[in-house]
Amino acid sequence: MKKTILSILALCLFAGYGMGGNEKTVANLKAAFKGESTASAKYAAYAAQAKKEGLTAIAIMFTATSKSEEFHAANHKSVLDHMGQKVDAVKPEFTVKTTRENLEDAVKGESYEISTMYPGFIATANDEDVKDGVKSMRWALNTEKNHLIFYNKALEALKAGKAASLPMVYWVCPKCGNTFDVAKPAKECPLCGTASDRYIKFDK
Repeated sequence: MKKTILSILALCLFAGYGMGGNEKTVANLKAAFKGESTASAKYAAYAAQAKKEGLTAIAIMFTATSKSEEFHAANHKSVLDHMGQKVDAVKPEFTVKTTRENLEDAVKGESYEISTMYPGFIATANDEDVKDGVKSMRWALNTEKNHLIFYNKALEALKAGKAASLPMVYWVCPKCGNTFDVAKPAKECPLCGTASDRYIKFDK
């Protein structure tokens, strides 16, 4: 009987279910995966719209952040996969408007993730002791803070008629999605320690 009980407990733990349960974190990771997948597709569409409007710098920025969100979604899915969870495919739904409106939407979305969504999700993952989930969501949270800075800067420049003065080069860490708008990044990612020579460069 003892062997049977121990075997069941081992299977539960392997599947990602600790004694306290982690159902809330599973649901949160699935929501985050859907959100990041949608954001990736949406920002790619926003990049295309910016390009149509002749806003090259903003198009490059949105292309970079789209890739970043793709990495966040992949990280969340990886955690869910290791927890033995099925992850349904996402059908992104969004509306593309003018670049100014698209930037306003991006600011709103990132602000929500930074102030409400990810802090709450991370607190729950800590409570349920899902360490990989905490790491994946912290990477996303800290990256979104950079994205919010980029979007606010771009929006203000666009309003002032100075969009051409925005950065034309962006870098994305392929491990955590961290994003940089500098000509030459530091030697390694401050979030995950990945060497900068592995970053993906966006400049056109």
